[in-house]
Amino acid sequence: MNLRPTDIKYHKQSRVLDVAFSDGREYRFTAEYLRVYSPSAEVRGHGAAEPLLILEKENVAITRIEAVGNYAIRLYFSDGHHTGLYSWDVLLDLGEHQDAYWARYLERLAKAGIARISPQGQ
Repeated sequence: MNLRPTDIKYHKQSRVLDVAFSDGREYRFTAEYLRVYSPSAEVRGHGAAEPLLILEKENVAITRIEAVGNYAIRLYFSDGHHTGLYSWDVLLDLGEHQDAYWARYLERLAKAGIARISPQGQ
């Protein structure tokens, strides 16, 4: 795909990243969702079928957004994580499958017996 974002805006208070693409698609991502589904090797592993289960990121925030060429952004999170490159294709995938990916994450937490805490301010 040759789609590119036309607008990327982070809302600090709600910790939500809005991304609009050139074909009109728009997605809203919580910082928590982007953190637990980081495309980094730390989270994705090296060829693992299931990403690492990242815990306790309910209150994580994005502290910086950096352009990487014309193909991606690097997100810096308040927990120190910043190794994932969110290419346009990755952002489209995370947007298109957000409901299914989030449901899978919650299912994995439940299966592990881990309770997700309610984020502060929400």
